[in-house]
Amino acid sequence: MSTPLQLDESAVRAVVEEVMRGLGRSPILSPAPAPSAASPVPSAAASRPRPAGTGRRFGVFEDVNDACAAAQQAFEQLKEKGVAGRAKVVEIVKEMVTAKAVEWGKFEFEETKIGRLEHKIEKLQIVKLVPGVEWIKPYGLSGDHGITMEEHTPFGVIGAILPVTHSVPTLSGNIINIVAAGNAVVFNPHPGGARSAALAVRAYNEAIFAALGIENLVCTVEKPTLDSFNALTKNAFINLLCITGGPAVVSAAMKSGKRAICAGPGNPPVIVDGTGCLKKAARDIISGGAYDNNLLCIGEKQVFILEQFAGKFLEALKEAGAAQLNDAQLAKLTAAAFTISKDAGGCSHAVLNRALVGADASVLARHAGASVAADTPLLFAETDVDHAFVLEEQMMPMIPVVRVKSIAQAIEFAKKSEHGYKHSAIIHSLNVDHMTQMARALDTTLFVKNGPCTAGLGLGGEGYLSYSIATTTGEGITNPGTFTRTRRCVMVDNLRIY
Repeated sequence: MSTPLQLDESAVRAVVEEVMRGLGRSPILSPAPAPSAASPVPSAAASRPRPAGTGRRFGVFEDVNDACAAAQQAFEQLKEKGVAGRAKVVEIVKEMVTAKAVEWGKFEFEETKIGRLEHKIEKLQIVKLVPGVEWIKPYGLSGDHGITMEEHTPFGVIGAILPVTHSVPTLSGNIINIVAAGNAVVFNPHPGGARSAALAVRAYNEAIFAALGIENLVCTVEKPTLDSFNALTKNAFINLLCITGGPAVVSAAMKSGKRAICAGPGNPPVIVDGTGCLKKAARDIISGGAYDNNLLCIGEKQVFILEQFAGKFLEALKEAGAAQLNDAQLAKLTAAAFTISKDAGGCSHAVLNRALVGADASVLARHAGASVAADTPLLFAETDVDHAFVLEEQMMPMIPVVRVKSIAQAIEFAKKSEHGYKHSAIIHSLNVDHMTQMARALDTTLFVKNGPCTAGLGLGGEGYLSYSIATTTGEGITNPGTFTRTRRCVMVDNLRIY
């Protein structure tokens, strides 16, 4: 086995800054010193679990290397249980996350203090839609020269990073995908959602142990840090990484030396060309863009509207419940939501105020000097294409609306705002040529026509649900097959009866 690459200092510092900003703190941690001969990185043998001392772990560990070794043991046990054992785990997770949706949703809302409680609960209630073992099907070939069977085989232990925006839903959906594929998993959650992750992991493992006698199939780090992230990427038991997070975490994972499935950042644009129903477009944009206060990575973030339809579209947004900010109010909110900083090259750019991420529209309105009803789902304002609310993935229920002169300009602006993340895009149109032009220009993983962004995940549209969308590395909407290797078994001979 080759030695994993070390994370470079700039990548480490970027991860620290991203995690600390997510917690609303200054990046005060410093990177751990590089291993020396006196203190080497633990080997697979050295990272065996230490004696538990008291009670069972049920998947919650202080040390990431202990967690990885325990997960490896659980993986070996899972192999003995076969596909039926995997199916039982999936059943347990789906039944438990549905039954505990209110309890866990409230717990996560109190811990993270972002988003909307009713949507935290709903995101847990729909986890049952994530596909399980039924997805894993062999592919057989029979011909004059024998029989070939291609099967999906597990990687072993997978290391996964969770976002603070959807801690327990992402954890639960990933467990279904990963265990259905035959693997065990170790999570390094975002520090802001670590208690929620531990609560769910402990409950899942208790139920799995009662049903199958496997204790640590799903593991998590109780107090995740930069050190635990680093150790997870280096651990010899980890064969694959599943990353859901911002650009710094994704970049660091991809430099780790492990294969990584990365769900990176998004800034999904919306084009409304006026050929369809403007009222429906407005309702759909509010439905997706306001969901959980715009914390969804696929959520509508900025709208480009052909100028001849702008007036009616803005009225449609108001009729559907959104509140409009005037120029002065927008300026005040922008000053609260962003600060201007200079990068290493001296270029100015907007830096997001993380304290407002996932805040209610009414809270944002107060920062703007406006007053709206407490249940207002979304704010909107007219801006130009270079405005910070257009160019930054701001994750707030405030959508900028930009007037454009033509569909060509709309696509140009949409592509600029999406930054080449190739994540998600939405169009409201009855013109197939416009749909095709936008699809080709942006080349996003999700492209939704005439619906809210959530339709791209099978919620109101056809398809299946997943909580990790591997845009950066190209796997797309993850499913159990994403977490398998393809193994071919060949029998050479003339074995056909006919």
